[in-house]
Amino acid sequence: MNATVDVTAREETPPWLEYAAPIFTVLAALGVGALVLLVIDVNPIEAYSLMLVETPTSRQGQTDILITAVPLVLAGLAVYLPLKAGLFNIGAEGQLVFGALAGTWVGLNASLPGYALVPLMFLAAAGAGGLLAAIPAWLRAKWDINEIITSLLLSFIALELLSYAVRGPMKGATGNFPQTAQFSEAATLPTLYGRVHVGLAVALVLVVLTYVLMTQTRLGFEINFVGSNDEAAVQAGMSKYKLYLFVFVLGGAFAGIGGIGEIAGVQGRLRASFEPGYGFTAIPIALLGRGSAIKVLFAGLFFALLFTGGTTMEVFLGIPAALVDVIQALIILFLITGEFFKQYRVGLRFKRETPSTTANATRGDD
Repeated sequence: MNATVDVTAREETPPWLEYAAPIFTVLAALGVGALVLLVIDVNPIEAYSLMLVETPTSRQGQTDILITAVPLVLAGLAVYLPLKAGLFNIGAEGQLVFGALAGTWVGLNASLPGYALVPLMFLAAAGAGGLLAAIPAWLRAKWDINEIITSLLLSFIALELLSYAVRGPMKGATGNFPQTAQFSEAATLPTLYGRVHVGLAVALVLVVLTYVLMTQTRLGFEINFVGSNDEAAVQAGMSKYKLYLFVFVLGGAFAGIGGIGEIAGVQGRLRASFEPGYGFTAIPIALLGRGSAIKVLFAGLFFALLFTGGTTMEVFLGIPAALVDVIQALIILFLITGEFFKQYRVGLRFKRETPSTTANATRGDD
């Protein structure tokens, strides 16, 4: 008896699967992570209680989640917008870094009052992130060069430029540490309450504007149309060239804003490693929230909980940082797997060998 695996695209995802898949995949990932925790003699119930219960219910945990969610949500939008047009922006990391570089330069060199300096920093960050994102979009639109490769390679270039800048022309009087000078009070983002800075309000506004763009405007309709059937969109008179550039540049601008928000709102100076891969985490965030910008927001909050809760586990239980990264990676992997099963139907097909087939095979062997 022969068995073959059939993978067929779903015409429509069942409603129950749409909501159940993320829950079951997270539970499965936590189950596998629990086995890893048991190996190092850590009680999984205690560890997950710290991560998923105590962190989001404490005042400090809530603050940390909201602060961490700002770059994650904005970088998630940077991947989400091209995804709706059928493109993959793997370069949100580089766009976030480029935005942080440009915004930091403005913040350290422009002598303006805070009410003028902060918006100028955001504009510079958005422009830098959009500029970096425009390169893979232009290459894809003009010569059909794969945007996955180009956007990823540009991220590595941006990271190298960051390393050079904080060790060279932008290095502050901080000894041997690769970092800039401390931001002035005028260049620091004002806070909404506690340590939660105004970047959270900016992120929420951009989420709402993106939602309106994609659901209530002709441009959003065209983006969705191109993403579902680009050839039909071209025949209908839509310009792939303009739409590809638009979604990438706008997404890159969002990522750039997320970068300077993290620097000016949280850290106060630009460092060589100022963020733990927020731009790459944006990929599963966008995949989870591909249904709408509002879902991107909730996915960003969920991953902010994982980042913040993971740090809590490290501090209170002494769990190695690498193990926390493994648990977070398991959740990401299982969530992406769940997204696959939402899009495709997988089944096994068994075929019984007939006597004539077996006999022919035997004669062939002889």
